[in-house]
Amino acid sequence: MLYAAEYVLPGHPDKLCDAIADALVEEAVRHEKRALCAIEVAVHRASVFVTGRIACRGARRIPVKDIVRECYRVAGYRTEWRPSPEELDVRTNLCLGPLVEGEAGFREVADDQSIITGYAIDSPGTNFLPPEHWLASRLARRLETLRTGRPDLRLGPDGKLALVFDAGSKALACLTASVQQTVVGDEIELNRAVRQCVAEELASSVAAISGLQAEIPESFHVNGAGNFEVGGPEGDNGLSGKKLVVDGYGPRVPIGGGALSGKDFFKADRAGAILARRLAKAVVMSGAAPECTATITIAPGERAFRIVSLVGCGAALDPRRWTGLMDLSLMKAGENYAGMTGLPDLARYGHFTLPDRPWERIEF
Repeated sequence: MLYAAEYVLPGHPDKLCDAIADALVEEAVRHEKRALCAIEVAVHRASVFVTGRIACRGARRIPVKDIVRECYRVAGYRTEWRPSPEELDVRTNLCLGPLVEGEAGFREVADDQSIITGYAIDSPGTNFLPPEHWLASRLARRLETLRTGRPDLRLGPDGKLALVFDAGSKALACLTASVQQTVVGDEIELNRAVRQCVAEELASSVAAISGLQAEIPESFHVNGAGNFEVGGPEGDNGLSGKKLVVDGYGPRVPIGGGALSGKDFFKADRAGAILARRLAKAVVMSGAAPECTATITIAPGERAFRIVSLVGCGAALDPRRWTGLMDLSLMKAGENYAGMTGLPDLARYGHFTLPDRPWERIEF
């Protein structure tokens, strides 16, 4: 069986938007733990559009434009790689103000509907993620180090990769990487550097994926469409919430719910994604099934998600066994995870790729 996966680098326009949205969420929750955030971000060329609502104490004092510019800097946008943070035209249409009377206590009640999918597979080495998705995330992190570690390559912030993984032979069937580089950069040396990155990551991943073949596939391409100099917001428009497959489990798992970034942890889409992941992971870790797809749902006015289905290797599991064991309330997610720091990196690198995320710890 062949499985495809992809990942994008932090300078990709869509991921840039996600990081901005989550940086604003983090700042709002720093002002007030039960802050309400529903933020969307769009970018194109030097224009940045931030819309939605931020409700918390001191909301009007949040330095939105400074936060946007800092996210561009962290992603690697400077004078050489436009748009530079200083030249950005940041436009906002935000509802800024305090939570209305009684709204803070109502945060643990759903204000929207949502249908969420969570997934886990019995692969502790890949943090219970599909191996191809985990490997794509690791390769992307490795590629990103080239920008800062190899200044001689003249690399920009934007980039992406896609791969096909043969689950039978545990080998990559093909791999393509697109890495932003100036026209005066050395393409041959870039190819060598990317090849070395891939080889090193495959070698280090052998312990995580049992039986993994560490050979680079014959079908291996770097900037297969030619020079990739004009990228980021200069090359394409970006929008928050567009990389849901990257944010989740890769294309082998159905997408559930809406975007995660730009929403606080009381919001149904974000809370539900975390709770569904915990539910699926608990099923697998208990030994009830070698893999599990959990579907949960919530409606406006409800305080907790209900389990729609638990499917393990094609067979339905009894949801009643798990209803009493897992707390699927909005309050659980909101109180436990609101206030965590590092949300921009969460947006850049994924909610489920690292085992040290607080929701990844499952206790029975």
